[in-house]
Amino acid sequence: MEDAKPTAEGMPSEEAPLYEHYRFQADSGQEPLRVDKFLMNRIENATRNKIQQTAKAGSIFVNEEVVKSNYRVKGNDEVKVLFHHPPYENLLIAEDLPLDIVYEDDTLVVVNKAAGMVVHPGHGNYSGTLVNALLYHFKNLPANSNERPGLVHRIDKDTSGLLVIAKTEEAMTHLAKQFFDKSSEREYVALVWGDVAEDKGTVGGHIGRHPKNRLQMTVFPEGEQGKEAITHYEVMERLRYVSLIKCRLETGRTHQIRAHMKHIGHTLFNDARYGGDVLLKGTHFTKYKQFVDNCFRLIPRQALHARTLGFVHPKTGKKVHFEAPLPEDFSSVIAKWQHYVQHKLT
Repeated sequence: MEDAKPTAEGMPSEEAPLYEHYRFQADSGQEPLRVDKFLMNRIENATRNKIQQTAKAGSIFVNEEVVKSNYRVKGNDEVKVLFHHPPYENLLIAEDLPLDIVYEDDTLVVVNKAAGMVVHPGHGNYSGTLVNALLYHFKNLPANSNERPGLVHRIDKDTSGLLVIAKTEEAMTHLAKQFFDKSSEREYVALVWGDVAEDKGTVGGHIGRHPKNRLQMTVFPEGEQGKEAITHYEVMERLRYVSLIKCRLETGRTHQIRAHMKHIGHTLFNDARYGGDVLLKGTHFTKYKQFVDNCFRLIPRQALHARTLGFVHPKTGKKVHFEAPLPEDFSSVIAKWQHYVQHKLT
């Protein structure tokens, strides 16, 4: 969260235009909660101190009225954060960043995104993103419905793997329709906590924002909230207290695999946001705890990789299929668990 930026003459004038950076609608059942705490639950990387500074600058509005940080948000309140400058994610800058290009022609590009790279600029990540790199390497990329150049779909910052980028308006329209119609093929590899009972299975239920932790997604089994989400999974290898699985997405919701696997009791290994970065299965012997901590250090992120991607090529009309091998951090942690199982460590 940014403070109001001064103009060349000093502080921004009262007449300067205000730009909306965030807007949230409180649930109808929202119990009274201080607006600084309310925003902390909804804006990633925002500290309470920064939010309070923002309120002090008169940049937090509830129902179109400026409020202080101690204002208590109630049901159906509309909370906005406005500044005298446009959101930085709208100021797209080309950056000379390396790209792992798996395939390229005059219509599209397939890239293998490294873990740790954000796909597009957003709060707290205004540079160093995949979009910044794309703008440097490719000219005149078409914008998607959210004004993101080239992006047909996205994966999380700490998920590695394949993404297709459209280079023409026709390719953007064609590819976006395939993802919308669920005809594209996407397979992920994940390491999850626990011994998954079934060799194969399907997880359903709608996915939407968690009512209490807005940075998480959660599953609503009855479908009363959220959007339909379907994940098919298959166990690849059982490694005592963890399982290596592959997941095929029928839909593409935010955090879909992460939320679905947590829902069935198999949180992704080292997924900090969903509670997978602590010892969830196994013994409490010191030696085992040390082993798990060493595994966390090997893969300091959720163990999730977008391994395969298939779709109909917009220009040729032929089905194409791409695959990206597991990155070193992922393959190393699998090898460590395999060694653990083979030697029957404590």
